[in-house]
Amino acid sequence: MDVVKQQRKSAMLSKNTLLTVGAVLLLAVLLFWATKSASSVSVARTDILIASVKQGDLEVIIEGYGSLKSDKQQLITTFSRATVKEIILKPGASVQAQSIIVQLENPELQQQLDSAKRDLAQASANLRQLKLNQQREKLNESATLAQISADFESASLKEVAEKKLEKQGIVSTLTYQQTRLHAQQLDKRINILKQRMYQLSLVHKEAINIAQERVHQQQGLVDISQARLDKLTVRAGFDGVLQRLSVELGQSLSPGQEVALIGSVTDLIALIRVPQSQAQQIMIGQTTIIDTRRDKIVGVVSRIDPIVADNTVEIEIALPKQLPASARPMLSVDGTITADTLNNVMYIQRPANVKGNSEISIYRLNSDDQEAQLVRLKLGRQAGRYIEIKQGAAVSDQFIVSDLSNLKTTNNTLAIDY
Repeated sequence: MDVVKQQRKSAMLSKNTLLTVGAVLLLAVLLFWATKSASSVSVARTDILIASVKQGDLEVIIEGYGSLKSDKQQLITTFSRATVKEIILKPGASVQAQSIIVQLENPELQQQLDSAKRDLAQASANLRQLKLNQQREKLNESATLAQISADFESASLKEVAEKKLEKQGIVSTLTYQQTRLHAQQLDKRINILKQRMYQLSLVHKEAINIAQERVHQQQGLVDISQARLDKLTVRAGFDGVLQRLSVELGQSLSPGQEVALIGSVTDLIALIRVPQSQAQQIMIGQTTIIDTRRDKIVGVVSRIDPIVADNTVEIEIALPKQLPASARPMLSVDGTITADTLNNVMYIQRPANVKGNSEISIYRLNSDDQEAQLVRLKLGRQAGRYIEIKQGAAVSDQFIVSDLSNLKTTNNTLAIDY
């Protein structure tokens, strides 16, 4: 019985040993597989974008977006309180200088015009009455002068006659002296009356000037009232297109409130926005290509806005006078500015989320195209879709330029699954 018991113990010991060895082997396999999986990173070939390094002349292209604007614009505002009575034209309509856009109304302006016209009529009547009164005064003075002149001539004749009779003793010396004195007095009265008539003419002239000035003032008030009333008929002012209408039917407007914006059709400029980081490379006079989706227009940088908004800078592009039919105000366009030309440099398609003049880690494909190694590149200036390589690559090297931020881990070696 003791021998039997020893055999069972040996069998159990042998079975436990096998189980332990098996568990150790399984654990080793699992650890090896986990270690291998952790150190291996792979991507599908269809999920990545590969670009080759090239060498040659590279134009530094700065791309932006924006729209075409009218170089000549006119903002129309109200001159007085008014109500929108009728909307004639809507945004996008072609207009001429006399085209009516909106009809406003304000009864008070009509009342002011009627009152000004009545005051003008009264001032004109006063002027006519003044002229008639002056004419009557002149006639009275002329009649008086004529009468005194006639008396003077009669006295002068009498003086001459009595002078001869006085020498003959027929007329006394006293009578002759009285006649002579009377003639002299009449002569003085004539001179005084002439001076009076001259001064009266000056007074009449000044009175007429004052009355005419009142008439002119009233006429000015009538013209102003008429002009304010005419402004209720809102016209374009010049040939172009109605770009914006800021009022609605029945809306009450205050003085100076915007009504509409008119822009020219032929004189256009392009306003494009470019990244702030690239704006420092732009200079006035650089050539720009404006893409309207149908045509490409060659323009020149004419102004750089100093204000930064949303990390972009606005660039104004001067366009030629003769533009294709596709160019119209408010049209969304793309702009490509040629800032410089880099001669005989290495470059590659710009990797995702990469800026110029920086250093990056990027995967370079091995010769078998099965794996990619992580290398360090020193980049130069950005040129639109391309970027200069200063150090770390050779011509014809291939790099993965797509975004690999979705990888869970990063390894020096990247496997490519075909």
